[in-house]
Amino acid sequence: MTNIAIFASGSGSNAENIVNYFASHQDINIAMIISNKPDAYVHERSKRLDVPSFTFKKSDFDEGTAVLNKMAEYEIGFIVLAGFLLKVPHSIMEAFPNCIINIHPALLPKHGGKGMYGNNVHNAVKNAGEKETGITIHYINENYDEGDIIFQAKCEVTDLDTPQDIANKVQTLEQIHFPKIIEEIVRNNLKNISKY
Repeated sequence: MTNIAIFASGSGSNAENIVNYFASHQDINIAMIISNKPDAYVHERSKRLDVPSFTFKKSDFDEGTAVLNKMAEYEIGFIVLAGFLLKVPHSIMEAFPNCIINIHPALLPKHGGKGMYGNNVHNAVKNAGEKETGITIHYINENYDEGDIIFQAKCEVTDLDTPQDIANKVQTLEQIHFPKIIEEIVRNNLKNISKY
């Protein structure tokens, strides 16, 4: 059994989709949700989904110990970032080498980096006159959106698309592909490996 922690800062639509996807799995379990925002709607979703959620301050993430200790309680073996806006500190990356993945709502390396999340990305795609966008699932490293790319999926951008239209297309790709890629990565990379 691999226990996964989801890190999220916002509404948690991806988190809910992931929890529902793995609800019937015997070997992969969404054990907890961690956020940096006490008022993030992901906490409401977690209650409804019966998944424990916890909030830590930015200083807790920067220092690392409290977050790592809480994850150790739940025997976490893998971390999924789903709309998590803080940079993951070195202490957590070091504890989970090649076991932290993120999803970005554009085709990296385009439209990535600090401040590029949510509608900021979709506005940038529209303003750049892109003919396609999509999602990028990648490992994380010490820089925003620069880790090794695992998977990309594309969708068309038309001249008539608004940033909200683009967001809707991208979200559809996220819902379809993110849980499947998580499953593939966990099964391939963590087979018969236990951190505890």
